[in-house]
Amino acid sequence: MNPSKKLRVAIIGTSNFAEVCHIPGILSHPNAEISAIYGRDAEKAKSLAAKFGIPYATDDLEALCADPNIDAVTIASANSAHANQAIIALSHGKHVFCEKPLAMNDGEADAMLKAAILSGKIHQVAFTFRYNYGIRELKRRIAAGDIGTPFHTRIQYDRWDGLASTSRASWRDRREVAGAGLLFDLGSHLFDIHRHVLGPLDSVIGYTHTVPRMLAHKDSGELMEIETDDIVNVWIQHQNGLRGQFFISRVTPPFAELGYLEVIGSEGALKAALSRGGVDFLKASKPDSPEWINLPLPPEASDGKTHALDMMMRGFVDSCLAGKINLEVDATFEDGCAAQFAMSALMKSQTSMRWENIPSFRQLT
Repeated sequence: MNPSKKLRVAIIGTSNFAEVCHIPGILSHPNAEISAIYGRDAEKAKSLAAKFGIPYATDDLEALCADPNIDAVTIASANSAHANQAIIALSHGKHVFCEKPLAMNDGEADAMLKAAILSGKIHQVAFTFRYNYGIRELKRRIAAGDIGTPFHTRIQYDRWDGLASTSRASWRDRREVAGAGLLFDLGSHLFDIHRHVLGPLDSVIGYTHTVPRMLAHKDSGELMEIETDDIVNVWIQHQNGLRGQFFISRVTPPFAELGYLEVIGSEGALKAALSRGGVDFLKASKPDSPEWINLPLPPEASDGKTHALDMMMRGFVDSCLAGKINLEVDATFEDGCAAQFAMSALMKSQTSMRWENIPSFRQLT
């Protein structure tokens, strides 16, 4: 692209995350503008467009993707819509940024990756944790050998939200639309961060659990059954032999104030926050001095803002303008596929009650 020309972006979806992440994140880049927004509900799309000064709102996805005045799209819609929307946008030559999970199943994810490769366009997935300063420094220190040879990882990320008196149901609780609950919503992040920091995944074993209950829908107030998982407990093995574990839940008391990734090695351990950036730290522990000690990060890590969100969206703009992604931090559809395949292997493990291999990528031409 002409470096003096702004990237013209369209937002697909009118979800809360479009409002708190995609739109403000794109607008925070000096060389990007939002030209249009799509929503199945035309009035909701118009309302969101008016709030942010977006000049055009539509419920016609095909027309939006065919518009030659749009360079890129971001997808902030329900999980069940990702594959169709991304493939349409890619077929019209648009760069695509897609929310996680990439798709509803391996077949959809495969099709999206193939369409992305054939298009020659930028394709990225919203794996926010990669952009935390603590995670980036943890990854660098592990590569530098600061904790010796890593042999174990652990993550615990739980809360009471799913059983609180204020809890309400949404599309994320419907299997047909969401595909899964915490497994897809947070588990996709955790499989990705394991692979991003510590290398390719080999196999997985574990289970999910749903607490039977009815909740009022957040919009209609109608009671609906909760269909998607509340608990995910996973053991992972990497191709290099390292093993790890994560437990995530929305129906148990918090183990800690927030989630974090611990990586334990032969000479010590590192622990980094998993957040949107509002809490961002890195700590170290050694066998002879086990107390966790804070390690230095850039001042921005302590700004209390959800800086990882804006950094992620600006990263997509930068990739589109440069014609290539930053492989040190950005996640492609290939990374999205890797997380999808791992989640599918976990679901298979839940039935077989044994370790299941995580498939490698097919050769796409």
